[in-house]
Amino acid sequence: MGRAVRIREHGGPEVLELAEFSARPPGYGEILVRVEAAGLNRADLLQRRGLYPAPPGSPADIPGLEYAGVVEAIGEGVTEWKVGDRVMGIVGGGAMATHVTVSAREAIPVPSRLSSAEAAAIPEAFLTAYDALFLQAGLRMGESVLIHAVGSGVGTAALQLAREAGALVIGTSRSQEKLDRGKAMGLEASILVEGGFAEKVREHTGGRGADCILDLVGAAYFEENLAALANRGRMICVGLLAGAKANLPLGTLLSKRITLIGTVLRSRAPEEKALLARRFADEVLPLFERGRLSPVVEAVLPFEQVAEAHRLLESNRTFGKVVLAW
Repeated sequence: MGRAVRIREHGGPEVLELAEFSARPPGYGEILVRVEAAGLNRADLLQRRGLYPAPPGSPADIPGLEYAGVVEAIGEGVTEWKVGDRVMGIVGGGAMATHVTVSAREAIPVPSRLSSAEAAAIPEAFLTAYDALFLQAGLRMGESVLIHAVGSGVGTAALQLAREAGALVIGTSRSQEKLDRGKAMGLEASILVEGGFAEKVREHTGGRGADCILDLVGAAYFEENLAALANRGRMICVGLLAGAKANLPLGTLLSKRITLIGTVLRSRAPEEKALLARRFADEVLPLFERGRLSPVVEAVLPFEQVAEAHRLLESNRTFGKVVLAW
């Protein structure tokens, strides 16, 4: 019998508790992972409040979208893993438990130089950023990219990935301290958001505007984003922290020939998740092994302090990820 974080009812962090839990045995093509650490995401905060229910097939009351641990058992048909292998990955939910049963095809090897707590900070942030910037928005060497909330988990991942790809990286934050920490990681231009930001983006790009925008904020930044984009620029929306409805100036959209992209990982089909995991393992994982990429971890807390971890992430003071460990 294991344990899991349980959402007793919708509400504040006080509704979280540790409860007894038994993971189902792995079926065909699945592995049972003994979870050593799990990253905390804003989706978990929303699920706790009843605003972001788990997709079908995932537990409704056990949060957790990413894990790192050790393969404890393998199901029939699994050939790529063996008991004892270190793995990490994303799931639709249920990662905040001592065990989680996952598709073998969606699991990713843990870089040998990283601890499980560090590895647990990789999947959601880096898979999201890699998929959004390169597979969907097509970011290329020499282009400029504007990354909002650059001090967040996805933001710090996107900053590193874009830097390694040879892009000019511009980051925004409402915290000068976070921008300063971003500069130490290779952020070339920073904007402290106190109002508009489009004019400053144009200044940093010689008047051209950003070729690509990774937006983790949502409606509050929408019209400024369109103004900040270069002609034929692309904007990909990953988060809606500051609203889900915005006015769309169609004239700007047409005249600049802008491409707008929306994305989400959690509810994708297993085949899509498996393909993304394989591409990530092939193209990005070697950069972790060589020390070119590193997960940014603000704090590692024991699972017994899950409510405190939620409060910490909700404070918006964190730079990078908050991780829970058994």
